[in-house]
Amino acid sequence: MSSCCFACSSIICIMAYSLLIFEDNARLRQSLEMLLNDEVNFTVVGAFPDCMHAAEEVENSGADLVVMDIDMPGMSGIDGVKHIKQQFPHVKVVMHTVFDDDNRIFDSICAGADGYLLKNTSPVQLIQSLSEVMLGGAPMSPFVAQKVFQHFRKQNLPSGDPFNLSDREKEILEMLVQGNSYKMIAAKSNIVVDTVKKHLRNIYSKLHVSCGTEAVAKALQHKIVKID
Repeated sequence: MSSCCFACSSIICIMAYSLLIFEDNARLRQSLEMLLNDEVNFTVVGAFPDCMHAAEEVENSGADLVVMDIDMPGMSGIDGVKHIKQQFPHVKVVMHTVFDDDNRIFDSICAGADGYLLKNTSPVQLIQSLSEVMLGGAPMSPFVAQKVFQHFRKQNLPSGDPFNLSDREKEILEMLVQGNSYKMIAAKSNIVVDTVKKHLRNIYSKLHVSCGTEAVAKALQHKIVKID
């Protein structure tokens, strides 16, 4: 759960998200645990070699965020996501896997995954992506984002924007769909990160969604942004 820390005579509130790791590779699991525990934003409250009891572990730990492998013994990570989301829809789940095929990507998204990162993602980018998913982002590795674009380009779906987004909001949404982080969007738009967050809050409101994953899906479904 989120916690506050107190330093010296002044009060400094640090948001520390409780995190669970499900990864069957022992060396990688230990490396992830060490990496993420070193970050002030995260506290690893459990690390497991399978996700057979994923929902139970979420309940016991009160986790805010889950890093989930896909290919594990006993139960796949995709099924693990389903079980978690059925009971704890507010808990964020980010897939962390070597698999970049269409079926696993879309099965994960349909199961409720909030992000999809390949294991070749750098430690810095992994930490940044996990931080952003807690702020409503929908992090995807660039190759995965391209797969999603290709899938929706093939769909015969209605186009247009019935949500009355401004040109600026469409630009911001398009960059989000392309897998850009908040910092990258801010740099490309020549604005500060807080302004990006403000735009995204307005976008979510107009699209009637509550997070970045839903916004990306709706943008692609209605062809609000360019995906060429």
